[in-house]
Amino acid sequence: MDEQLKNIADQLLHYNENKPLFYTGIAFWLAFAIILGLYSFFYQKSLLRNSYLLLVSWYVYYQINGAFLSLLLFSCLANYGFGLLIHRFRRTKLWIIAAVSFNLLVLAYFKYSYFFTESVNHFFGTNYTVFNWLGWLLNQVSSGMADVHSIVLPIGISFYTFQAISYLADLRTNKVAVVKNPVDFCFYLSFFPQLVAGPIVRAASFIPQLYQKYRLSREELSHAVFLILKGLFKKLVIADFLALNLVDRVFDAPGSYSGLENLAAIYSYSVQIYCDFSGYTDIAIGLALLLGYKIPVNFNAPYCARGLTDFWRRWHISLSLWLRDYLYIPLGGNRKSKLRMYSNLLITMLLGGLWHGASWHFIIWGGIHGIGLALEKLFRQLRLLKPNTGGIGKFVSIFFTFQLVSFGWVFFRGENQEKIYHLFYQIKHHFVPRTTSEGLWSYLPVCGILLLGFLLIWFPFHQKEKIRGWFIRQNMAVQLILCVFIILLIQAVSQSDIQQFIYFQF
Repeated sequence: MDEQLKNIADQLLHYNENKPLFYTGIAFWLAFAIILGLYSFFYQKSLLRNSYLLLVSWYVYYQINGAFLSLLLFSCLANYGFGLLIHRFRRTKLWIIAAVSFNLLVLAYFKYSYFFTESVNHFFGTNYTVFNWLGWLLNQVSSGMADVHSIVLPIGISFYTFQAISYLADLRTNKVAVVKNPVDFCFYLSFFPQLVAGPIVRAASFIPQLYQKYRLSREELSHAVFLILKGLFKKLVIADFLALNLVDRVFDAPGSYSGLENLAAIYSYSVQIYCDFSGYTDIAIGLALLLGYKIPVNFNAPYCARGLTDFWRRWHISLSLWLRDYLYIPLGGNRKSKLRMYSNLLITMLLGGLWHGASWHFIIWGGIHGIGLALEKLFRQLRLLKPNTGGIGKFVSIFFTFQLVSFGWVFFRGENQEKIYHLFYQIKHHFVPRTTSEGLWSYLPVCGILLLGFLLIWFPFHQKEKIRGWFIRQNMAVQLILCVFIILLIQAVSQSDIQQFIYFQF
C-alpha cells in the first residue's frame, strides 16, 4: 500500500510518459479531489476562479502530454493576439486568413508531415524524409534535447486548434465578442475536462460563463456524478474489455482468426469506439459541471440513427456542427447546384476523415460517409427513400445504418491495407471457426460484455432518462452507496492496465 501511495504521489508531482494522468486512473481522481478542495478558496470571484482553473488545466495537460504544454501556451498567446488584430481590423480579411493559416500550418506540421512526405515519395518516386525543424531550433538552445528525425503528435492538438479557429471565424462575423483579457482567452482554449478529446466548445457559449457567478445545484451535482460514473463504466467495463480481449487481437492479425471472429471484432469495435468516446465526453461534461461550467452534449444515441444524415446529427455532434459551419457552408453548402452540393458533402467528409488521422484509411472512411450522405440526399430527392416513422421500417433503417457505419469503422480501425483485406477475406472464405468447444466457451465473457454494450446503445432513451432521474432524486446517502457499489464493480471487471482513450490519438 505504501509503495502504491508513493507511486501515485510521484505521478502527481512529476510527468511520466509511461504513466500519464488519464481520467480513468486513481491518481487523477486524487488530484481532482485536491483541485476541488482548493477551489473553495477561489470560486466566488470570476478572475480568481478563471486564473486558478487555468493553472490547473495547464497542470493536467502537462501531466498528460509533458513538454507539449509549451505548444498549447504558444497557441493560446498566438490566437489571443490574432483575436485582437481581427477585432481591430475587422474590415479586412487579411488577419483572419493569416490566423486560420497559422493554425492549420501548425496542425499540419505535427499531424501530417509523415503523411504528406510518404504520399509524395509514393506518387513521385522520391526519397524525402521528415525533419523536425522545431526540434532543431530547440536544440540550438537546449543542448540537443529533441530528436530531429521524428515528429510526435501532441495530444489534443486537433481539438484546441479547431476551437481556436471557430473563435476567430465567429469574431470575424460578429457572432462573438473579442476576449480582451489574456487569462480568460487562455482559459477558454485550455479548459482541461474537454481539452484533449472534445467536445469542441464554441466561444459564444462558453466565454459568457467565465463571468457568471458560480452555481451548482444539488440536482446538477447529482447529474455530474451520474455522468462521471456512467462514463467510467462505459470506458473501463465495456470499451477496454472488448479492446483487450477481442478487437485488438483480431485487428492485429485477422488472418489468424475465423470470419465469425473477425465479424464479431467489427461489431465489437463499433461498440468500443462509442463507449470509449462517449464515455470520455460523459466524464468531461460531469467534471465541467462540478466546476460550474456547461459544455455541450456530443452524442445522442448515434446507433439509433435511421440514416447517415441522422447518424451525423447524433455522433460527435460538436465536430459535425463545426464541419457544417466552417467548411460545408463556406464551400457553398446546398445553396448552389445539386452537383455542387454533392461535391461539397464529399469534400467535407473527406477532410473530416483526414482530420481524424493522417492516413489514406481515414480518407477512405470519410469517403464512405461522404458518398453515403450524397446518395441518401439524392434518393430522398428522387423519393426513392421515404421517412420511416415506426414499426418494421424503423427497425430496418436502424439496422442497415448500423451495418454501413460498422463497415466504415473497419477502415477507421484497420492498420493497413493488407490487414483490412485479410479481415474481409476471412469473413468471405473462412467464416466458420475451427476450434474446440473449450475454445468457444472462452469467448463467453466477451459475448456477455458485447451484449451488454448492445443493450446500452439500444436501450430506449426514455428508460435511460428514467434511470438518470431516479438517481438524481435519491438522497445523498443512497447515492453514496450506489457510487461505492458501481466503483467496486468497475474495479472488479475493468482491466489492470490503464488504456488511453481512442480519440487522444487524433
